Amino acid sequence: MAKKGFLLNAKVCGNCLTPEGLAPKLSACSRCGLVVYCSRDCQRAHWKSNHKQNCVAKADRVPQRQQPLSTQVNDASSAVLAGEKCAICQDLLTNASSACALPCKHVFHGTCVADLRKFGVEHACPLCRTSLSPGSEESFVEATRRYTVIRRLVKRGEASWSDLPASAQREVDAAVNGWRAAADEGFVSAQCNLGLVFEHGLGVLQSHEAAAQWYRKAADQGHMVAQCSLGGLFDEGLGVAQSYEVAAMWYRKAADQGMSNAQYNLGVMFTQGHGVAQSYVEAARWIKKAADQGEKDAQLSLGSLYSDGLGVVQSHSTAAAWYKKAAVQGNATAQHKLGYAYEVGIGMSQSDKEALRWYRKAAEQEYAAGQLAVGIFYEQGRGVEVNFSEAARWIKMAADQGETDAQLNLGYLYSGGFGVVQSHSTAAAWYKKAAVQGNAVAQHRLGYLYEVGIGMSQSDKEALRWYRKAADQGHAQAQLAVGVFYETGREVEQNSSEAARWVKKAADQGHSNAQAYLGSL
Repeated sequence: MAKKGFLLNAKVCGNCLTPEGLAPKLSACSRCGLVVYCSRDCQRAHWKSNHKQNCVAKADRVPQRQQPLSTQVNDASSAVLAGEKCAICQDLLTNASSACALPCKHVFHGTCVADLRKFGVEHACPLCRTSLSPGSEESFVEATRRYTVIRRLVKRGEASWSDLPASAQREVDAAVNGWRAAADEGFVSAQCNLGLVFEHGLGVLQSHEAAAQWYRKAADQGHMVAQCSLGGLFDEGLGVAQSYEVAAMWYRKAADQGMSNAQYNLGVMFTQGHGVAQSYVEAARWIKKAADQGEKDAQLSLGSLYSDGLGVVQSHSTAAAWYKKAAVQGNATAQHKLGYAYEVGIGMSQSDKEALRWYRKAAEQEYAAGQLAVGIFYEQGRGVEVNFSEAARWIKMAADQGETDAQLNLGYLYSGGFGVVQSHSTAAAWYKKAAVQGNAVAQHRLGYLYEVGIGMSQSDKEALRWYRKAADQGHAQAQLAVGVFYETGREVEQNSSEAARWVKKAADQGHSNAQAYLGSL
């Protein structure tokens, strides 16, 4: 199960995550002004679930300032480490997260500054009266507007983040500066956006360290996207010391607010036992929360849990239902699994026609297993008329992606000249590609070609080498072949006991020729 990331979006509903543009109207929380909602129902649900304890009124928010990223100076942290006192109350600064550094270098307790803000000290340092930046909300809105223009330019393919035209780069720089001005005032959405652009290098020099710093500021204010993204950095050890425990903590904070990405990621942590006690029951619980919100990767994972009976009562029909939900959303893996369910009739009525339809959807997304399945259906005439040329075309697509069973099947097609010009040497080349990757059937087939000298120069030495590789994986036909080589003394000293040992391995698997041969030893 792969974890999910989160990409930049200017504004989304704090409850259902409907993005700006898809919702009729996004209205901000009247108290904090930081979270927006698409409806009163979403606002009520979010307030009850978590926002109530994280909502901080504008007048009470702690302003936090950070020096420009290029200088990498954190005055608040430095003041704490130096044992300095708050310039207002004269108490020691004991915690960097509670300290506030203004551009004039004066450092205060955030609560002290907040108290002064209540009395109208809004736009200047309360000690030296140095002017502060424009309002955080205004800075954020203007910065987002400018950045969105460039983002759309990149989305249309007219530019790339790694090579923006000079005019576009100036707009991005202005947007980042605007977000930083708002972020320095504690505006949580600006802090999160800075984390996103620095994490992915979207118009700025990529820096996971800077991303982690900005995500942390927003996460500490309860911003669920920042919490999930910060969890991802700790999960991968990007910009921070890798820690599954810390990653799980941040995922849980965002998951508790209803964020589907975080719920899915936390569920994956429970399946793997990373940072939490391994528990399929807990994994299924969190993954289902995400799946119920339409998270397609979670729907796929939940289907797998039902298929295997992990953390839930095994049910192939329920598994198929979840696969279908993800498949309809375009998840290629789910489309392939759904195709397989139709093919073998597990969890739903068997139907080659439906199986081929879903296999083809996955194949059209360049999903190798789906391409192989489509090719085999054309080869066998299942749900479609037999067409070896079409079979070879699809199977080669999968083989070119390194799918070993596709490489093996393509070898068969070239060996027999089905849908392609017959070529034993080309067949041998495809067998070898699969054999090198450990495909036992291909290893045995390659050994046979070396033994009889078809498609390559005859070599008992190479034949035995590949037979042995397949035999070590339990391939019965190869085990018999190795036994015969020992019995006849080809490329090894004649050894009847060793021959009997290998032939018995094959006989024990029910191989009739090995059983007959064993009787003659």
